[in-house]
Amino acid sequence: MTRRGWVLFIAMCIIWGLPYLLIRVAVRDLSPATVVFARTAIGAILLLPVAISRGVLPELKGRIRWLLFFTAVELTIPWLLLTDAEKHLTSSLAGLLVAAVPLVGVLLARISGQAEHMTTRRWVGLGVGIAGVASLVGLQVGEINMTSVLEIFVVAVGYATGPLILSTRLATVPSIAVVSVSLSITAVIYAPFAVASHPHDVHAKVVWSVVGLAVVCTAIAFLVFFALIAEVGPTRSTVITYVNPAVAIALGVAVLGEHLTAGMIVGFPLVLIGSVLATSKSAAAASTDAVPMLGEEPVVSPG
Repeated sequence: MTRRGWVLFIAMCIIWGLPYLLIRVAVRDLSPATVVFARTAIGAILLLPVAISRGVLPELKGRIRWLLFFTAVELTIPWLLLTDAEKHLTSSLAGLLVAAVPLVGVLLARISGQAEHMTTRRWVGLGVGIAGVASLVGLQVGEINMTSVLEIFVVAVGYATGPLILSTRLATVPSIAVVSVSLSITAVIYAPFAVASHPHDVHAKVVWSVVGLAVVCTAIAFLVFFALIAEVGPTRSTVITYVNPAVAIALGVAVLGEHLTAGMIVGFPLVLIGSVLATSKSAAAASTDAVPMLGEEPVVSPG
């Protein structure tokens, strides 16, 4: 990997490990709907002009139904549930639970018939990963809000479903077109709810958290991610998925003073190992470097 590739890779590992901390701070004063509206509205304002200047929006013609479906399962529903869950869960735990997305993706691909042959290694990985998730939750039962945990699992299902839609129904559409329009749609949906729950007093830390969430973790993140794909290819770029949870833990502990629990110590390595094994490619697939994502541009959910 080139120096530029390493810089982009490290940047993405940090940028998409950061949202959980910023969301946790933002919900101190703002409703989940307001946070999602601000994040998507600012993100759309920054990315939509890029999509327009590249002339890629017309390529969405005839695919609006699938675009709406993707928007719902990848942004509109998950981002609200994730934000609501972080009112009761630590940013560290939220980040770790979302790390189960690759495992859910394997299951959904298997159910939909789009998965590669399930080798012994992949089945073992799936089992190890599920054990890791069980450890994350089971070792903290009674200490965590289970409703919020269920919200995160719905988020994981949504994040895993999005790429399936992209690979089958939006595969020829440039990523910037899909992302910018999806952000715009979600912002319009949550605008009235944000107005209705507008706070009377917001601390400066909350304001900067929302700005960081929208500008750094959404708009800049997608642009950097697209650059990373162009630099190192679609397969290696997805490795950031395995690093983001560790960043989320480190930031939660260092910045917010969150505790490193037994569930995290036991569960995170299992989820990480399980995800790597469960999503490992067969020799044939690896030789072609094939990734069934958006026009050779995989979308990794940014939290």
